[in-house]
Amino acid sequence: MASSFLVKRGYRIVVRNFHYSKYGEIDIIAVHKKMLVFIEVKFRNSSEYGSAVESINDVKRRRIIKTARYFLSKKGILGKVDTRFDVIAIDTVDGKEKIDHIKNAFRGEI
Repeated sequence: MASSFLVKRGYRIVVRNFHYSKYGEIDIIAVHKKMLVFIEVKFRNSSEYGSAVESINDVKRRRIIKTARYFLSKKGILGKVDTRFDVIAIDTVDGKEKIDHIKNAFRGEI
């Protein structure tokens, strides 16, 4: 659902579920307007434990940043491309899925 949402908005998906065993996973890596975008996707069926966006804490952000750094290093493009971190938050509201795309959701040293 998140990938389709992004493609319809001009994003080109590069990798889905990029995994780095030491720190974790990045759900989607895409290119948009010459920028490499690392995207965390969060889904919530209920607001009992907070919204999808609220579930991305400091520990999760640090892991995403470290995994992004590893990806860039592995591809030999560390320091050579513009990057940003986005969040796709999917919350179920009144039985319907609501998608929010938060660009520049957080910053990280790469």
